[in-house]
Amino acid sequence: MNELVKEEKIENMIYEVRGRQVMLDSDLAKLYGCKNGTKTVNLAVKRHLNRFPKEFYFRLTETEFNNLRFQFETTNNKIRTLPYVFTEQGCVQLASILRTEAADEMSVLIVNAFVAMRHYIMNNHTDLLINMDNRISANSNKIKQIENTLNEMNKKEKVNTLFFEGQIYDAYSLLLDILKRAKKEIIIIDNYIDKNILDILSKTNKKVILYTNGYNNKDYYKYKKEYSNVKLIVTNIFHDRFIIIDRKKLYHSGASFKDLGVKCFAISKIEDKEILDNLIKHANMIK
Repeated sequence: MNELVKEEKIENMIYEVRGRQVMLDSDLAKLYGCKNGTKTVNLAVKRHLNRFPKEFYFRLTETEFNNLRFQFETTNNKIRTLPYVFTEQGCVQLASILRTEAADEMSVLIVNAFVAMRHYIMNNHTDLLINMDNRISANSNKIKQIENTLNEMNKKEKVNTLFFEGQIYDAYSLLLDILKRAKKEIIIIDNYIDKNILDILSKTNKKVILYTNGYNNKDYYKYKKEYSNVKLIVTNIFHDRFIIIDRKKLYHSGASFKDLGVKCFAISKIEDKEILDNLIKHANMIK
């Protein structure tokens, strides 16, 4: 039997056109042993045209033919006219109407080749999907890592910030962010507490201790008639301004909280726990 009948060779004769696996009329003519080549094939089809619907058999367009020329075997490069192609069903149907010795045997090999091609495509498609899934999964993990990093960055406290004259809103916005971090208690040390700070504290349900030297304390006496969350302790031992959140976090302000953004100043977080503990210790000593 000619080498052309080898199944691996037949598989190389199967092309994809219009989403279907097909074979050229010229290749089928050789495989089925048609002495007059495609003339025998075309004549047989014309005689039994009712057995070859478009799902079994169709002619290539010029574009389709040009696209396939680069895949053809050398002998097929001699094709001068637009060829016909046959699907798997068309190949079997063609074998049944051709009266050649090779037709029956070859039709079985051709069907096996089509089956092998389908398995090959299916396996490759599955591998492709697996690779895509793996890539998507890897990308998803990277995206999650990026999101987590961004979330952690967003969670980081926006402190150690320098404010310039006129940045009143930004300064008070940072102050509010700091106060919102409290879960139980807020300690504010500032010699010049006024109504603005009390207005802010009226919006929180956390326990607040204010250390001040008594400046404008009349606002506090008005405040406590309506709110009970703020305790005022009068002292003159402090010079700088501090905020202590839950006795765990310490912030320092270069300006009084009533004057935030009026002049250039900074708000900074003090990471030294010893400083925090000493400050709380001295504050607790005040009666």
